[in-house]
Amino acid sequence: MKKASIIMMVGPLLLLGLYVFPLWNIMLGAPQYPDPLGINIHIDGIRDVNEFDIQNIDGLNHYIGMKTLPKPEEMWEFSTFPLVIGIMIFLGSLIGLLGFFGKLSYKWFLGWFIIMSVLGVMGMYDFNEWMIDYGTNLDPHAIMKLANPDGTPMTYKPPLFGHTKMLNFDVTSLPSTGAWFMFTGMMLTVVAFFIGRKQRKSLVESSVK
Repeated sequence: MKKASIIMMVGPLLLLGLYVFPLWNIMLGAPQYPDPLGINIHIDGIRDVNEFDIQNIDGLNHYIGMKTLPKPEEMWEFSTFPLVIGIMIFLGSLIGLLGFFGKLSYKWFLGWFIIMSVLGVMGMYDFNEWMIDYGTNLDPHAIMKLANPDGTPMTYKPPLFGHTKMLNFDVTSLPSTGAWFMFTGMMLTVVAFFIGRKQRKSLVESSVK
């Protein structure tokens, strides 16, 4: 099961890319902004795509009553997520190492993947809840108070995934480089599980013969 275990060790290590590259990207384009405004969401904070993007986005949001984009110390997620990812990288690598020396079954590989998937879903849910609050909990004293055709207050929640039109802005929200590192690493652990199962099955069949 050594081949499967090596793959299992490599998979979680790819999550180290989350400490370097952004997890998610949101871009806002409009006629008055030939170069779209953008933010990169990292596991430890929100950063500009281009210099002054956050400052410009906060300036626009002020007029319609949206909150300023949070600083790392203002959201517990930005201190917790790096720790959680670090623990999962360590556990995944340890499982692969113990599997290499025959101390653990290949089934542990799938167990790590399932736990990581649950954490990923929880993270996406939390991210979406933050965007709902960010786009709907508006300052009642805002300079501009816009309403939908039916008279209800207009909201400005960015899409979790994909594209939407917000006033005269085209808003696109998509996974970024860090997310693809994470996805690839997680898929490698699934590959490791199936290779380990196949190797185990072959070993059992050989022993029977």
